[in-house]
Amino acid sequence: MYLEYKVIDNKYTNINQILKQEFKLSAKLMHKVISNKFVLLNNIPIDTRTIPNNGDIIKVDLNYEEENDNIVPTKMELNILYEDDGLLILNKPAGIAVHPSILHFSDSLSNGVRFYFDSISLKKKIRPVNRLDLDTSGIIIFAKNEYVQECLIKQMNSHILKKEYIAIVSGILNDKSGTINLPISRKDGSIIERCVSEDGQTAITDYSVIKELDNMSVVKCVLQTGRTHQIRVHFSAIGHPLIGDFLYGSKSGFINRQALHSYHISFIHPISNKIINIYCELPDDMKKIG
Repeated sequence: MYLEYKVIDNKYTNINQILKQEFKLSAKLMHKVISNKFVLLNNIPIDTRTIPNNGDIIKVDLNYEEENDNIVPTKMELNILYEDDGLLILNKPAGIAVHPSILHFSDSLSNGVRFYFDSISLKKKIRPVNRLDLDTSGIIIFAKNEYVQECLIKQMNSHILKKEYIAIVSGILNDKSGTINLPISRKDGSIIERCVSEDGQTAITDYSVIKELDNMSVVKCVLQTGRTHQIRVHFSAIGHPLIGDFLYGSKSGFINRQALHSYHISFIHPISNKIINIYCELPDDMKKIG
């Protein structure tokens, strides 16, 4: 994979300006590609002293190999929703962690991606872009290189990358659509649990009721912010905890985890600049409820 720019109306006096203005590279990545001769002018490696001229083709080679990230490769079935040279987008089942940890040293989704990358001889680090709780299902994006990861994180921070969830909550909501704007912080004495707190970080969730069941509601949620457990904390705070959410509500006979699924993500592709929409259908355990 290459980034490419043709100098037409030359307004740049050095290569660094092109890397920063046209490719939007971070200072860290700029240093990396220049020092390792991954920047090419008319297919010849160059350094920052090179002065570009009209008609020159500037490329950044993103195909460089990376050192092993020490993630144990584990063979597992991956449900691939989308893949190209820069992206691998998966449907994460509930019950699988995204990142390895002490409790999930070799059975996280990242372990499965490590095995998959090894099987296709892709010597790149594992770079999940977004995150989902262990028992939340749905869309997870893995970037296949540092540039794509940087671009998508910038899009998340600037709300260009949009995430939509389906949740099944207890009770019937009086307002069938609205915005929950309640700050969230870590609960005192807990490393996991969050709570609504005046001193917390801004947290905003837009929602609309899709369907009403027997004392339950199927709700579409759009995150304006991305706080840990945001949807779960917000609906618990307004008296409608997610079905099956034992941390912020109670256990359920309908489902053995919180009824929450990441079903739609949209973003601008860092290479093609096209709008990408990824959808992921509800898993069976949520379909059975409603």
